[in-house]
Amino acid sequence: MDPRMLATNLEIISNVGPSYPPATKSRQKCGAEDIELTSTSTFPTTAPIPATEDDSSILPAGPQTPPEALTQPATGVQTPHTPNELEANTPAEIRNVVGVVPSFSYPAKNRWRVFAACLTYFGNGMNDAAPGALIPYMETDYNIGYAIVSLIFVTNAVGFITTAFGTDVVHSKLGRAKTLMLSELIFILGYVIIVCTPPFAAVVVAFFLIGLGEALNLALNNVFVSNLANSTVLLGAAHGSYGVGGLVAPLIATAMVSNGILWSRFFLITLGIRVLVFFFTGWANKGYSKEPTSEFNSNLERLASRQNVDGEPSKMQLLKRTLRNRTTLLGAFFIFAYQGAEVSISGWVISYLIAARGGDPAEVGYVTSGFWGGITLGRFILTHITTRVGERLSVYVLIAGTIGLQLIVWLVPNIVGDAVAVALLGLLLGPVYPCATTIFSRLLPSRIQMSSLGFISSAGSSGGAVAPFMTGLLAQGVGTFVLHPICIACYVIMALCWRLLPVGNRKAA
Repeated sequence: MDPRMLATNLEIISNVGPSYPPATKSRQKCGAEDIELTSTSTFPTTAPIPATEDDSSILPAGPQTPPEALTQPATGVQTPHTPNELEANTPAEIRNVVGVVPSFSYPAKNRWRVFAACLTYFGNGMNDAAPGALIPYMETDYNIGYAIVSLIFVTNAVGFITTAFGTDVVHSKLGRAKTLMLSELIFILGYVIIVCTPPFAAVVVAFFLIGLGEALNLALNNVFVSNLANSTVLLGAAHGSYGVGGLVAPLIATAMVSNGILWSRFFLITLGIRVLVFFFTGWANKGYSKEPTSEFNSNLERLASRQNVDGEPSKMQLLKRTLRNRTTLLGAFFIFAYQGAEVSISGWVISYLIAARGGDPAEVGYVTSGFWGGITLGRFILTHITTRVGERLSVYVLIAGTIGLQLIVWLVPNIVGDAVAVALLGLLLGPVYPCATTIFSRLLPSRIQMSSLGFISSAGSSGGAVAPFMTGLLAQGVGTFVLHPICIACYVIMALCWRLLPVGNRKAA
């Protein structure tokens, strides 16, 4: 070929296609020209250009920079890689997923999963609220006092704490559906023991099993719902279902025992609910790990946890990261105090009204239902307001209101006034849990989110045993009025933990 024609062809090619300057080219000679060249090349912004089987077929026919030259240290401004090269160098976890945020309606089966979570929480609420109405009858049946009957709260907490360190391990081995079904089987076993009205020691063991089962389903469902779009409202609905269970359980339990039915027969109702949840949650969560949104989250977790040497972190490493995380520890203390106040009020306010206000057990047994009714309304209604105002500010306002109402119950010697104040206290206390869970999920790194929220809900929920147990222990010696200073102390701890939480959004790793 004529040398002049070859030079002309090379000049034309260099003007219409990208070419890489030699690595030794100076900034003055290549910088402006390269910038002008790349700025005139436009690529679609909505999706990356897919790589072809043979990228060489679309490259210019002119001379290219040798591959080994591209790996040498640059001495000037380098031309950016082509889209195909960027695509080839992108980690597979990013190339193979689409960043779609899951919601109540996407994937379509999420609707049933949220309904299953609501039914699960409904059963949890019945389980946690019933002892408050049944304790006076358990004391009579077994001829025991406040301190001994409080052991059911202690073993329930031990079950929660035991689960705190194993939730992520069980979930990674069994998957979401089987883990939730396992939690329901543990529940069923505990209820079968109770309905047989065994010696009190066996009842204590049964509440340990119930704590295991509840901690498992609570951790998994909190993680699932908190990662959906509009999570604060959905968490409010889910935990509002817990409040509905807490509302109806004392009504049913009080009606049953007031008509001479043995207290343990109430748990036949909760047993039937757990059997229904076992099948429903297993069906709703079948195939969850194969859906696009689940794979997206899993790939992000693997990408965030990449290690240069060790590869995928071990479960022990994840546990250490979890326990060193500031949000995890503060969240656990926060929920510890929250559950301590909630369960103490639910479990002991009836005994307080009987002992300090001279109330009739058949009548004041319904006060607990007012408390849980307030929690239910708060979680269904006030969560919409807290989302607009902001979860952080809302929690401060709600805590201040609960302290004022707790003082009214303590200092106003009127059963009707106390009952109204207890219901309003539940109204303000209700939205606190979903608001807190939303903030925790935003702050926690995605790789440890499951184990962290599991630890928060499990270890934190042990407060639902420590505070009621302390209340029963002190009530045995000085009186049931100790319920109020213990609850106020819990509110103060909640405010301090909330103040110490970091500000910002979730970290990548």
